[in-house]
Amino acid sequence: MDISEQRIKAMTTAGLNLIGQALSIYDNQLRLVVSNLRFQEMFDLPDALVAPGALFRDTIHFLASRGEYGTVGDVDEMVEARVAQALTFEPHYIERTRPNGQVISVEGAPLPNGGWVAVYTDITRTRQVEDLLRARSEELSGQLLSHAEELSATNRKLAATITALEEAKRQLTEIEARTRMTTEMMPAHIAHLDVEARYDYSNRRLNSVMPGRPSDILGLHISEALGAGAYERVKPHLEQAYGGRPSVFEFTEEQDSRRLRVSFTPDKAGGVYVMSVDITEETQARVALQQTRRRAMAAQMTSGLAHDFSNLLTIILGMQSRLDKMELPDEARQMIAATRQTAHRGGQLLNRIADMTGNRTPHPQATDMRGLLEDLRVLATPSLPRGMGLSVVNTLPDAALMLDPGMVQDALLNLVLNARDACGTSGQITISAHAIGTIWVEITVSDTGPGFSTEALDKALNPFFTTKGSDGSGLGLPMVYDTVKLAGGDLNLRNTLSGASVVLRLPYRPAPQAQGGLVLLVEDNDDLRHQFRDMLVGLGCSVIEASSAEEALELVWEISDIAMVLSDIRLEGESTGIDIVDRLNGALPCILMTSLPLSDPLHHQALTRAPVLSKPFTPTQLSALIRTEAT
Repeated sequence: MDISEQRIKAMTTAGLNLIGQALSIYDNQLRLVVSNLRFQEMFDLPDALVAPGALFRDTIHFLASRGEYGTVGDVDEMVEARVAQALTFEPHYIERTRPNGQVISVEGAPLPNGGWVAVYTDITRTRQVEDLLRARSEELSGQLLSHAEELSATNRKLAATITALEEAKRQLTEIEARTRMTTEMMPAHIAHLDVEARYDYSNRRLNSVMPGRPSDILGLHISEALGAGAYERVKPHLEQAYGGRPSVFEFTEEQDSRRLRVSFTPDKAGGVYVMSVDITEETQARVALQQTRRRAMAAQMTSGLAHDFSNLLTIILGMQSRLDKMELPDEARQMIAATRQTAHRGGQLLNRIADMTGNRTPHPQATDMRGLLEDLRVLATPSLPRGMGLSVVNTLPDAALMLDPGMVQDALLNLVLNARDACGTSGQITISAHAIGTIWVEITVSDTGPGFSTEALDKALNPFFTTKGSDGSGLGLPMVYDTVKLAGGDLNLRNTLSGASVVLRLPYRPAPQAQGGLVLLVEDNDDLRHQFRDMLVGLGCSVIEASSAEEALELVWEISDIAMVLSDIRLEGESTGIDIVDRLNGALPCILMTSLPLSDPLHHQALTRAPVLSKPFTPTQLSALIRTEAT
């Protein structure tokens, strides 16, 4: 809690304690939220029953057992009846005489989000005056006037106090409503756990951060809300927070492999504040960026070496050509041929190194995975021995996905050929593809060969490691790993009961669907806007234009027929194309375009929001994204 919150809480508590009436506020689970000192004094309550979180049931049981409500036959039955009545949250007003002779009025009013506020007023003096007036109305006309005046003054004080109390109630309700609205708008689960790790506050975002969990979790223990698996992952960090130390950590949720960042912050009352955020796309972008930086470093380290090595190979080949023209014995000619073959192999190795460290930028486009995998089967089958089978099991949705089809197919073909070499002359290779929620595309290439050795499992992704001897370069799997990482995914090697298995995980990103509809084009450069408009019209789209984010959003709200948005990242004004995507929040498919380099932070930020076209681009590249055909 920051200083301003502490100050507001202290001032609110002090203000409530100045009120002459007793006051209590219970939430929709009948747990005490706040009470003033007068509430404790009026009913002589122990500290435990006026602490936040104290149960209404326990307070009623305490008062009934002490005779507050007179003679009660069955205390538990009476308590249950009062609790059931309170749970209806209906406004009420009653007056009753306490065992000590004090007469109090009890006024209850429901709160907007459940629960209620109750005000207890001592009206003993007022009741005495009324009784006196009834008994001696004829004899005490003078006293009647005096008491009437006193009663009038008392009523004025009571009215003033009630007005102040209503204002405090109104302010508390507004503060709660604003706080709840703010937390509901945030793309995170925000909650508070009491001392028993039960939720006493939560926005309704747990289900969006962790699908499959309930959204109404008030009163639930955190283990019930998260499930056993996720709870075991967070439990050590939660215990640390209950020990007084804040904890921020990340973990991968088991259900659909989302990456989550969780913050536990202890409060002074013994509870814990909780904030959970889905950072899956952020993690995917971070992985891709890290791989790009590693490749840049590798390119710097190897480029000079490769240049010098290439010169040496050229000299060696030139000398071998001169030797080949001389009259030499057959044995020497065999050595010349072997040297020349080895030099050529060294050149091929240089080309592979250049492929790994060169500029391999993924170009995602709308990709039909069913067609890609079928093409791969047709392409790979002729290279397999007669006794070897290749099957494809695809359970991915039919919708197109944003992938670089060339890089994905090359990686899978590499794995199929590796599996062929491992199996020998017979066996079975299987390519299976399925979606993990809406987070990952998982593609597995498995075989019935001998499996990976312990050393291979440990080193197979290291460049130049090979189990094929002179027949292998040791760059196949590292290049597949590089492809997957550049896309923001991951690769895993494992052995199965029947052989080896390589698992690729790629981000699941559906392609935008815009079948010749109305496209909102947002570009602040007039020349470029005309050029992109012509492209879109040539692809069968109708086009409306805007030059700023504000203008674009106004058009979206006013025109219901817009099917898709194509926007530059940098626009007129302070807002960007990224802001358009965020404001639409999935209401329309969006494609971003930019001339910013990949190293620019805005470019990386855009990649986590929507597909990005790098300028300049061709109509074919644009068509691949919006999936329309030229008319």
